[in-house]
Amino acid sequence: MTKTWQLPRRTFLKGLGTAMALPLLEAMVPSVLAEAAAATSTPRRMAFVYVPNGMNMADWLPTKTGTDFELPMILQPLEKVRSELNVLSNLGQDKAAANGDGAGDHARASAAFLTGCQPRKTSGADIRAGVSVDQVAAQRIGNLTRLPSLELGCDVGQQVGNCDSGYSCAYSYNISWRSASSPLPPEIDPKQVFERLFNNGRSGENAEIRERRERRSKSVLDFVLEDARSLSRKLGSIDRRKLDEYMTAVRELEQRIQRTGKFAPVDTGMAAPTGIPSTYPEHIRLMYDLMALGFQTDSTRVSTFVVAHDGDNKGYPFIGVPDGHHDLSHHGGNLEKKAKIAKINRFHLEQFAYFIEKLKNTKEGSGSLLDNCMIVYGSGIEDGNSHHHSDLPVLLAGRGGGTITTGRHVRYTKATPMNNLFLSMLDRMDVPTERLGDSTARLTQLT
Repeated sequence: MTKTWQLPRRTFLKGLGTAMALPLLEAMVPSVLAEAAAATSTPRRMAFVYVPNGMNMADWLPTKTGTDFELPMILQPLEKVRSELNVLSNLGQDKAAANGDGAGDHARASAAFLTGCQPRKTSGADIRAGVSVDQVAAQRIGNLTRLPSLELGCDVGQQVGNCDSGYSCAYSYNISWRSASSPLPPEIDPKQVFERLFNNGRSGENAEIRERRERRSKSVLDFVLEDARSLSRKLGSIDRRKLDEYMTAVRELEQRIQRTGKFAPVDTGMAAPTGIPSTYPEHIRLMYDLMALGFQTDSTRVSTFVVAHDGDNKGYPFIGVPDGHHDLSHHGGNLEKKAKIAKINRFHLEQFAYFIEKLKNTKEGSGSLLDNCMIVYGSGIEDGNSHHHSDLPVLLAGRGGGTITTGRHVRYTKATPMNNLFLSMLDRMDVPTERLGDSTARLTQLT
């Protein structure tokens, strides 16, 4: 049956101070051949998730290549989605190494991770790194979405001062760089991210409307309910169900964010930012949920997430590791310390597995949201004890709109520039780039 009514892809549910983007609905597909059209019109997304202090590589790296490999201890939480990702070994970031600049591997690891550029060693205002891959994409396609890019994190960051052996704190706390001298600090408050995704963008109105809504204990959905009901009456049964599921998911996320504000730490001598969860695991998962929501609604197609900054020394008592992460990473070959590092590494992978499973279980077009994503997960340091950067722990999840063959361990030549991967990802985002940082070519064997 030929459609007589079509909904634009950039449709928003609108209300007082609120604009909610919608997920992809069948009514948005401009053809009776819905699945075929969705395959060609569905946008691709890219994200970069950063974890600090390297890995215990013996428990990370599979021994076999190709599809016939076993997941080592750290990667085992990914068992349900192993067919949706690739383990990429021997990718390196040479510009994270000293190259004559002495100590400071943690700061360089963060600054070079997405840029492939040697950061200038300075603790002053004259910082310099390079444009990161996410911002190359954002500057070219950011005009197509509500937010050009979304930068997320879990650590309160410092942007000035000396944080690592003469390197500015701006290097340690940022992986996203708009220009060589302009990092983009990640937002750590889930509540603020939620407001960015759903406020109507009018100058001066966001804070006022947010305050009014909170004062009256209103949900963001209350402001768009009338518009949603009007739209629902025009939709088919499948789209009505999808719209209902989406609004339910938004409300559940909103309620979780509201609850976190009731359990802020006390007796700290300073007010905790409202909306930041009191537990680290919940903080991580909320940020993953928000990134997924940003992708699902096509509010952004580019995101970064610093799970913790490099050099971070927090303990993980909730998994039986109260020791400082950075201190443990300098294990000196001590087997007990290496086992604790592996437990921390696995904890981070458990949260990432939650995110990837969420993307896989979110339907989009004829497949899943994950099918149209490219999610890089990794660290700018190979092993925290050696501070090497030539065989970084790297995962690539998602099929990139059908352009990537997954379910494999691919081993490249030692120290293959990681920026070769980024060039290949930019191609798949329709942002072809001749060179990025120290790239030398496109990465092979992705298909």
